[in-house]
Amino acid sequence: MTATTTIETGRAIATLINVFTVLPERQAELVAVLSRATEETMKDRPGFLSANIHASADGERVVNYAQWEGEEHFLAMLADPSAQEHMTEAAALAEGFDPRLYAVESVHHI
Repeated sequence: MTATTTIETGRAIATLINVFTVLPERQAELVAVLSRATEETMKDRPGFLSANIHASADGERVVNYAQWEGEEHFLAMLADPSAQEHMTEAAALAEGFDPRLYAVESVHHI
């Protein structure tokens, strides 16, 4: 069975949406850093559920959509030195970033 990201209302999870602004020539490198960070560190942290890395068609944004079992798990990850190394590397590639935790309020399907 393949695990997938489930987006639904009423789940008591913390959803991180981090929007990175990046120069188009650095977008692929930032995507690679975030993907490597997820594989090497984030996915093994307690409370990690999923991460999805999105690259904008214009090359100027990268979005990390990640789910954690709760805010406390997300905050514990932020304090982890190995996670901090990856976050510092990603931040150095970006022109800016805006990480925020969200709750799913509405989902619509065809």
